[in-house]
Amino acid sequence: MGPSGSYFVNQGHFIRAHFSSGLSPTLAANSDMAPPRILLCGDVLGRLNQLCKRISSVSKSAGPFDALFCVGQFFPEASEGLQEFNQYIEGSSKFPIPTYFIGDYGVGAPKVLSAASKEAANKGFKMDGLKVCENLYWLKGSGKFTLHGLSIAYLSGKQSASGQSGVYSQDDVDALRALAEEPGIVDIFLTNEWPSQVTIGAASSDIPSGISETTGTDSVISDLVSEIKPRYHVAGTMGLFYAREPYVNANAVHVTRFIGLAPVGNKEKQKFIHAISPTPASTMCPAEICAKPPNTTLSPYTLSERATNIEVAANKSGESASDSQYWRYDVSKRQKHGDGTGNKLCFKYISSGSCPRGEKCHFRHDEEAREQSIRGVCFDFLNKGKCEKGPECNFKHSLQEEGDSGSARRSFSGTPKSYRSKECWFCLSSPNVESHLITSIGEHCYCALAKGPLVEDHVLIIPVEHLPNTLSLTAECETELVKYQKSLKAYFENQEKEAVFFEWVSRRGTHANLQVVPIPSSRASGIQDIFNLAAKRLGFKFKAIEGDNSSESRRILRMQYDKSDSLFYVELPGGAILSHEIEENERFPIQFGREVLAGLLNMADRADWKNCQLSKEEETEMAESFKKRFESYDPIR
Repeated sequence: MGPSGSYFVNQGHFIRAHFSSGLSPTLAANSDMAPPRILLCGDVLGRLNQLCKRISSVSKSAGPFDALFCVGQFFPEASEGLQEFNQYIEGSSKFPIPTYFIGDYGVGAPKVLSAASKEAANKGFKMDGLKVCENLYWLKGSGKFTLHGLSIAYLSGKQSASGQSGVYSQDDVDALRALAEEPGIVDIFLTNEWPSQVTIGAASSDIPSGISETTGTDSVISDLVSEIKPRYHVAGTMGLFYAREPYVNANAVHVTRFIGLAPVGNKEKQKFIHAISPTPASTMCPAEICAKPPNTTLSPYTLSERATNIEVAANKSGESASDSQYWRYDVSKRQKHGDGTGNKLCFKYISSGSCPRGEKCHFRHDEEAREQSIRGVCFDFLNKGKCEKGPECNFKHSLQEEGDSGSARRSFSGTPKSYRSKECWFCLSSPNVESHLITSIGEHCYCALAKGPLVEDHVLIIPVEHLPNTLSLTAECETELVKYQKSLKAYFENQEKEAVFFEWVSRRGTHANLQVVPIPSSRASGIQDIFNLAAKRLGFKFKAIEGDNSSESRRILRMQYDKSDSLFYVELPGGAILSHEIEENERFPIQFGREVLAGLLNMADRADWKNCQLSKEEETEMAESFKKRFESYDPIR
């Protein structure tokens, strides 16, 4: 797993100054710390010895540096370079600092990257990099993640019409367009190819000779950078170095700096490595963000008179005609506008009902799919017919009839009429339920061990009825849930542990589950502080509820809960509850509770449940063992 990892436990270095148990790196990062020091590099072309020698040299004179980002072709141009390259992949030579690359093409790339993709630790959605070898991470496809406080966005691969490896897809482009709508400023945007028209409006004396606006540039990237509006845009492949004057962005207060980097070891001795030390935008004051150097120009993309019909890569990596089988509707009835030449849906239209590209959009604007989305159906399910997020997905995975579940933006009724999905992971009647993990079944609730547990005896309390959260339970169901809570507390207390309960309540929730994680009693005193520090890092403050006991605190929270809102809450040892109402456009980490506890317990590698999966045989053995130990405490016994 890349060192950036999940939001609270895998970024940078652990800081242990505030709590003896240790804090996650992201929590420790704050505005008082020195800005991260980042190296940027152009096309490596497999010349790893020369690259690492240069890193060591620069580090001695101006370091240390926190990370290296490589743009342009990372792999060798010819098979003669594979021996040197493979020394690093096989571990006989090592990268001196964490190194990230997006140029996933060249000789040897398919073999190396295929092997990396099959590693268990690289399964699932990993925007922060797939580990290839020690200190080397592949930024696959497109995405956005946080590293040392910096917001990093990237587009891996390059534009091509030939369908070879190392080509970005329209799915990748669409995902970046969706990310551009999220709040916050992107600090660094990485692409392999240059954007078209980037030199328009720039001082001609600063433009290197040999730049061609028709060769080696990509108009799709021009569109993306116009929407993302990063503070730094870094690219390679052009074979030369160019640092453009800053330019202003439309509808944004900050400027963008474009940096084009030359290949490692180029004969012209053009600059191939560049150091920056940007303060994360999330910690900057408005005056700093708005600052514009004297040489700032207008945006080259607003000045440009490019043709309106922008050509997008025709052959999408990983797609084929067989993808059409995933679509479940009649094409002739569903398309509203957009050119509809592809089989994929427009995320902007489906999520918001409009798309600024209109008929020029290369994705389908589908009214029926939009209506299904409003009813709470997963976009990936609509787009591909399948969803790989598993139990973490808060959306439905089957088509909804009108009136089945109402708008995804409205509260669920919490009545027996609530939709019971055949795809649900927690409905006892579902073929997908992991019944071998169930440890106790009551009349209204049941207990099961968590899949991919953070620690031993990581438990879920789940209502039998398909309800969206445990704050909307009937009185009988709430009574039984509290019984399970008390029994689990007594069970853990006998092991000198304390139980921590938390729940992510989404307005689009499907089947509720209250997570129960035991922590050593010796760590319990610092838990409220570490959750508050995590909240501060994300820019919010928890609301504390302190009843006479945990049941009273839950009663108060249930009374205060607005069913139209999303909410995260955690019940601490002692019964106090910390809660946070999540705004409509707030980007709240889906594994927040688990990540904070992983930081508390010094278990960075277990923050993501997908890294902790066991075989069915191991899960069955674990469940049977828990049943025996919990038997005397089980309230349903």
